[in-house]
Amino acid sequence: MKIFLLVIGTISLVLGVKFIYDARPIVKKYFSFSDKNEAVFGLKFFGFLLLILGTVIMYFNF
Repeated sequence: MKIFLLVIGTISLVLGVKFIYDARPIVKKYFSFSDKNEAVFGLKFFGFLLLILGTVIMYFNF
């Protein structure tokens, strides 16, 4: 169970950092609506939540 939570936490951390760092290119590639700044903010916020979730899972796992 600890290994499973470690893997889930690590994946969550990596995806969170990826969404924060590459939000604008992801939005340009996959979304095509006019308000791109709002979509970038939403993706960065979602990445931040994933980052916090992964950190909490890994912290309480050990």
